[in-house]
Amino acid sequence: MMLKPIVAGLDGSRESLAAADWAAREALLRGLPLRLVHAWEGLPDHGEPVSLPELSAPRHWARRVLRNAMDQLTERYPQVYISAEQIGRPPIAALLSEAEDAELLVLGNQGFGGPSGLLAGSVAMAVAARVDRPVVLVRASCTPGDERVSGAADGLSGDAPYRDVAVAVDLSHEPASLLEFTFEAARCRAAGLRVLYVWHLPNLRDPSAQAQREAEWALAATLDPWRDKFPTVPVQARAVGGRPTHHVLELARDAGLLVIGRETHHPAPAGRLGRVAHAAVHHVRCPVAMIAHG
Repeated sequence: MMLKPIVAGLDGSRESLAAADWAAREALLRGLPLRLVHAWEGLPDHGEPVSLPELSAPRHWARRVLRNAMDQLTERYPQVYISAEQIGRPPIAALLSEAEDAELLVLGNQGFGGPSGLLAGSVAMAVAARVDRPVVLVRASCTPGDERVSGAADGLSGDAPYRDVAVAVDLSHEPASLLEFTFEAARCRAAGLRVLYVWHLPNLRDPSAQAQREAEWALAATLDPWRDKFPTVPVQARAVGGRPTHHVLELARDAGLLVIGRETHHPAPAGRLGRVAHAAVHHVRCPVAMIAHG
């Protein structure tokens, strides 16, 4: 059976290059191929010859971006099979199409940073809000050492353990795809897993002890089958009452990867994410994985 690749979108920005490097490390962990893509609607598609001089420069620039990234990543991660392709389509449409056959889509995360490339700005946000496959957004500052507890510069050869994987669970949605991705990410890293369920607090002045017990029971019942399926993953689970955004940002502190769900029943306008996802994209420093759920 052909393995689905991890796909990383490149536009030459620091964010997209950091995303490609993270994608290569993830491909190494999961034993998957890596596919690098650059999409721009002004590029001829499928080898079509260039007839206009003004199209030649961006085409050659895109080739250089892909070639340089591929050369650097091949040198750093020789065990990973890497391919690269220019796509002559609008970036959003191209990335959504690429994601259909991908295990994972990885893009740059601009957050509140300064000017950057398309794939770390509006394009990345629009794709993240609409894609059905898992998507990970990576900041320009992300390095291999950041994933490790020690912060060692060499994230591949160092013996320091990986930082915890953190996941926010909304039990009003089916969590299977979210938990499958999260437990597998923790297993690949031999990392701990921190699970947070924020339940609605109807009365901020008088939280119900019964509601808290029911939330803890519901979370435990949801996690039990996954603990059995991934027995090597140590899990810390917590249910809290309140508003989710603050708790999710606290959850992500010192984590190596944050995983959150994204609702698909009512698709957001292009480039718009839910409140928790929006806060995570703009404030969380570690890579943020978004998993579509019903």
